[in-house]
Amino acid sequence: MSKYEPLWKAIGQRTENSFALTYAEIEQILGFPIDHAFLTFKKELPAYGYEVGKISMKARTVTFKRC
Repeated sequence: MSKYEPLWKAIGQRTENSFALTYAEIEQILGFPIDHAFLTFKKELPAYGYEVGKISMKARTVTFKRC
């Protein structure tokens, strides 16, 4: 099980075609701060019906879109 699986499961339950979560919202779901490992683990997300669309370091958001 990936340390990001709680996030992937939460995203997989969404119904929108695309949406954004703030870093704070992601960290609340996970229980720990996201780090560069997120870039490696994001390849697991399509199994839950979504993919990472855009990561904004400035706005501190991650956009997800249905794949």
